[in-house]
Amino acid sequence: MTAFKVLIVDDSLITVKKLTALLEGLGHRVVGTAGTGGTAVEAYRRHAPDLVTMDITMPDMDGVEATARIVGEFPEARIVMVTSHGQERMVIDALDAGARGYVLKPVRPEKLAEMIDKVMAR
Repeated sequence: MTAFKVLIVDDSLITVKKLTALLEGLGHRVVGTAGTGGTAVEAYRRHAPDLVTMDITMPDMDGVEATARIVGEFPEARIVMVTSHGQERMVIDALDAGARGYVLKPVRPEKLAEMIDKVMAR
């Protein structure tokens, strides 16, 4: 398995810690985190990750807008939305904005691994 550099974007420190543990457990390296959509764009520029996990609901700029901005600047960006049940419309908007897939919270390791494989194979 290939190890990827991952940027985690989420305003919940608990979710960041859980995703970090899951991703590292799958053999990937977390190269940075961001707590808002606005800081996500700058963090992407700084860290040049292979993959981004992006929360949808965040202060200052939601994950849909952050995804659109990152993909607008970096068309090759691979972004996976991390979302709660009941956000179907926003997931569709995020996919339209350039996200390559999504996983539901609470994130299960096997679902995350499956989505990473799918997104990185493209």
